[in-house]
Amino acid sequence: MQWFGKGSGNVEDGRSGGGGRTALGGGIGLIVIVLGLFFGKDLTGLVGQLPAGAENTEVKQGVPANDPQAQFVSGVLESTEQVWDREFQAMGKTYEYPKLRLFRDGVQTACGYAQSNVGPFYCPGDHKVYIDLSFYDDLKNRFGAAGDFAQAYVIAHEVGHHVQNILGISAKLDEARGKVSEKEYNRLSVKLELQADFFAGLWAHHAQNLKDFKLEEGDIEEALTAANAIGDDKLQKQATGDVQPDSFTHGTSQQRMYWFKKGFETGDIRQGDTFNSNNL
Repeated sequence: MQWFGKGSGNVEDGRSGGGGRTALGGGIGLIVIVLGLFFGKDLTGLVGQLPAGAENTEVKQGVPANDPQAQFVSGVLESTEQVWDREFQAMGKTYEYPKLRLFRDGVQTACGYAQSNVGPFYCPGDHKVYIDLSFYDDLKNRFGAAGDFAQAYVIAHEVGHHVQNILGISAKLDEARGKVSEKEYNRLSVKLELQADFFAGLWAHHAQNLKDFKLEEGDIEEALTAANAIGDDKLQKQATGDVQPDSFTHGTSQQRMYWFKKGFETGDIRQGDTFNSNNL
């Protein structure tokens, strides 16, 4: 992909000192490591359970001009702002821009303290997307999902969670917390995550028409490769040799690819109601 824009003004760079590493113990440590494999997890109700960590990092607005990876992330965020601006206008609503915080090692959020091994995430409490850019090394080397558009897909997915939050969609999962069985809660979580994948595809559909953004051959394949690499079934198989569908929280590789592709092919937000779809 090619990007010619100036970048978003909503990126916060908190990488100057790092939040420091906090030792994780017992079950929580194991849970967080597993979640690190499932990027995109809405960590509401989980991050806050992590050990408290001191964060003495200076946060700067914007990213350095000599940091191409951070500049790229800023450009992707800018394109999501343009796309969702138009989508919300079409719905008679006003889009609220999220902030994107770059961090290193650990970060304090409105949802609690999080380490980088949870992977990129969105915190609905402060309307911010958080990412340690070292995750992209894991995406390439650990999951075999290389390429700039695979990286863009990560940002677009997290912004998709922000869209769900301000539209009130995420509330469906919040309302179910503690009121339904674990199996049913996981099923709703899958629907939420697949919709975020759909929103990422919808972004790609409309972003290709922006004057400062150009898709190149192979870009969509990179996103699909990333979606395939982080399906619940594939990750469980790799981690334990076993697949337990009732424990899925993000959807299978096939489901994640299907919903991203549907968003990209239709560009129609009305086609992304995963909560009322039987085609999961």
